[in-house]
Amino acid sequence: MTKESSHAITRIEIGTGTGTGAGAETTTGAGTGTGAHRVVVIVDENSNPFELGCASEIFGLHRPEIGRDLYDFRLCSPEPRTVMRDGFFTLTGVAGLEAADTADTLIVPNRPDVEVPRRPAVLDAVRRAHARGARLIGLCSGAFTLAEAGVLDGRRATAHWQWADSFRSRFPSVRLEPDVLFVDDGDILTAAGSAAALDLGLHVVRRDHGADIANFVSRRLVFAAHRDGGQRQFVERPVPDLPDESLAPLLAWAQERLDAPLTVSGLAARAAVSAATLHRRFQAQLGTTPLAWLTGERLALACRLIERGESRFEVVARRSGLGSAANLRRLMRRETGITPSAYKRRFGPDAT
Repeated sequence: MTKESSHAITRIEIGTGTGTGAGAETTTGAGTGTGAHRVVVIVDENSNPFELGCASEIFGLHRPEIGRDLYDFRLCSPEPRTVMRDGFFTLTGVAGLEAADTADTLIVPNRPDVEVPRRPAVLDAVRRAHARGARLIGLCSGAFTLAEAGVLDGRRATAHWQWADSFRSRFPSVRLEPDVLFVDDGDILTAAGSAAALDLGLHVVRRDHGADIANFVSRRLVFAAHRDGGQRQFVERPVPDLPDESLAPLLAWAQERLDAPLTVSGLAARAAVSAATLHRRFQAQLGTTPLAWLTGERLALACRLIERGESRFEVVARRSGLGSAANLRRLMRRETGITPSAYKRRFGPDAT
């Protein structure tokens, strides 16, 4: 790694070398060559470092505590030297763009200058990946890359609220949902903003490996709040003169009693505030409503119970506070896209 000063900006040139880097002959992070699901990130000129860091943290780190690596992870770029956003540093030593053709999941490049067209070679790599059935992920402005490649026509997607009007005007055939954190449209997933990259990444881990593994990765990130994709994006608002009290004690209390008949009014009483004040605090601190948070926590508990071997869905529903097996089926299909029976086959103790 070398540093050089230019125009009062420190540039850090990062070369992955031949050790654990993502060069043409090697993989980075969890790239073990063991046949694991391969996640490839395309890094292009002016890409945002934060989303690259999120992808590396979630998909690329070794997980010795779990006993196995979750993904085979690598970076690639269309150029040997890639200048990152605002020229802050230059990335070198990663694989060439041909590595995108080996991806099971391809994360496409994003950058703040959304009006500048993407490289034709990058768009062709995205189209090839889509044609052969790879999963595509766009983080923040990455939705523009997917739309420019033509793979989002007629599909659901989201992008940062700041660029919603520009996106709609350029790509009217895409069904943009600008008010949510992320959209899971099956084989194409998009996240709205920088922080939502973590939410979407953890959602993908949960989809691939189950709730317990996703919760473990979340704890490693010290990312405690589970936020589903339907929650609204944070938009600019005045900073209050006196910040609201933390919801952490109330959330911890409720998480220990998910099987109890908890209500919003009961949570408000526990917090010694009105229901309206509780709603405001949830929106300010978690970006969701008390009822939506409670439902999400109960569904996460139901998934954990199934993963740990409980096959009686009425029992799962009762112990998780979801009431009935019918309600469990409805919510699980809505949130995960599969039924409790399919979830059990995929993530239960007898899953293959």
